[in-house]
Amino acid sequence: MRGNNTYALDESYDGNLQSAANSPATARAAFIKRTYAHVFGAVLAFVALEAVVFKTGAADAILTTVFGGGGKFAWIALMVAFVGAGYVAQIMAQAASKPLQYAGLGLYIVMEALIFLPILWKADMMTGQPIIAQAGLITLLVFGGLTSFVFVSGKDFSFLGPMLTVLSFAALGLVIASVIFGFTLGLVFSVAMVVLAAGMIVYDTSNIMRNYGTDQHVGAALSLFASLATMFFYVLRILMATNRND
Repeated sequence: MRGNNTYALDESYDGNLQSAANSPATARAAFIKRTYAHVFGAVLAFVALEAVVFKTGAADAILTTVFGGGGKFAWIALMVAFVGAGYVAQIMAQAASKPLQYAGLGLYIVMEALIFLPILWKADMMTGQPIIAQAGLITLLVFGGLTSFVFVSGKDFSFLGPMLTVLSFAALGLVIASVIFGFTLGLVFSVAMVVLAAGMIVYDTSNIMRNYGTDQHVGAALSLFASLATMFFYVLRILMATNRND
């Protein structure tokens, strides 16, 4: 549920830009605080946007308009638009202009909110335990644990990049194939995607510290938010599947 998050330093920055890992401790600490503050802000913006859409009844209108008559083709179009917008948002978030960076992050949050509408609507219709809140809590706990592991270990996980890219495109291909041919991607796929998202979080956290400049916190936050959203999506799918089986 995300685009390719393999980043390089943006060419619009000058050659003197240092990565967070090579910066003084104070600058590095400030970069980390800004990055995770922006991740937290992105999560809050996503939650607020979804709440407004559902509370106002706009969710039903959007779902009817986007998916009402389009069927599987509407889903494919949405996924293509999401991937394309994800790449555009990542480029914008790496630009030298701060307004453009924030516009990129905002675009990505809006696209995530849109692609999450169907699964959140289904989860909201389910009776029983509040699985959306449970999925959010589980995701945040796992995200916190993985982040702590990367920071404490200090290891370089850049070697995961090529493998995660291939697996991400393979997963996207499976999702599109499931829509076209009508087969269901079950619980095993969702578990595998949670594992993949965990790898993305580990890779992104390591990559941000080693390859991002200390003033690239907006782009860093977008990268982490994308991985966090992917994990949340599939944790929610797992909880929905197990809730139906209870």
